[in-house]
Amino acid sequence: MIQTDTKNTLKIGMAQISPVWLNKQKTIDKIKTYIKKAADDNCELLVFGEALLPGYPFWISLTDGAKFNSTTQKEIHAHYVKNSIQIEAGELDEICALAKENSMAIYLGIMERAKNRGGHSIYCSLVYINANGDIKSVHRKLQPTYDERLTWAPGDGNGLRVHDLKDFCVGGLNCWENWMPLSRTALYGMGENLHIAVWPGSDYNTLDITRFIARESRSFVVSVSSLMKVEDFPADTPHLQEILKNAPDTMANGGSCIAGPDGEWIIPPVIDKEGLITSTIDFNRVLEERQNFDPVGHYSRPDVTKLTVNRERQSIIDIID
Repeated sequence: MIQTDTKNTLKIGMAQISPVWLNKQKTIDKIKTYIKKAADDNCELLVFGEALLPGYPFWISLTDGAKFNSTTQKEIHAHYVKNSIQIEAGELDEICALAKENSMAIYLGIMERAKNRGGHSIYCSLVYINANGDIKSVHRKLQPTYDERLTWAPGDGNGLRVHDLKDFCVGGLNCWENWMPLSRTALYGMGENLHIAVWPGSDYNTLDITRFIARESRSFVVSVSSLMKVEDFPADTPHLQEILKNAPDTMANGGSCIAGPDGEWIIPPVIDKEGLITSTIDFNRVLEERQNFDPVGHYSRPDVTKLTVNRERQSIIDIID
């Protein structure tokens, strides 16, 4: 066996929590609490679920979300946008400061009010903050899924990036982006060997895809989901009674999990449990499994098939002064 050292191993924390739904500051406060818990547990990477800050748009499927010019949809959407995050305004500064204070890298799912797109539409974004507290990438979800398209805008390739973290190379995607073969391949080709998949919360999503990506890429895969129950809707939510009328008791049951580079479970999906879930992984396992299969190395044929990635940040204007 290859002997391990401190650079080879990485302690990962998965924060499987519910947001204070559509309340930006209270959700930030809860995130900060979990950063401190993860620091006390010596985590070096902490991952939160998709759209956790300030929450997933569960109301759409419960309130006739496709009805055109609906006052209900407009008022809830406006509330959602107001509680979304504008990074340029410093609204992640408290979280970045805690990351730096605790030398901890963080992946965090947010709803982003993108200033370079006017600041009124919102994007489902996955933010990577390094252990120095610097935001190194903001990946806007390329394709919102089904009813998400009624409230989220489609993103671009600017955030398709990987980051060195000790001996690991880490990258991430939002929810059903993880089913997009070329998006996965883009990250593999950049050297990814620790894949982060964030979800709104369901073992239905994480059960199969987590192990599949791990086996395909011969990488570690960390899937992190949130929780959401009827009682998690705050009393000041616009049109709350209409939302609750058709809401099931549980809308997101978690399902956070980790698979190893052989596609086997390290932590199988955790259901209906709020808290911090941790595991320490060993980089040598990546090298062992790449011996017989490497999707972008010795088992690829770039002379036959090759992927082009456009990482230009898209905007409606190009200002020339």
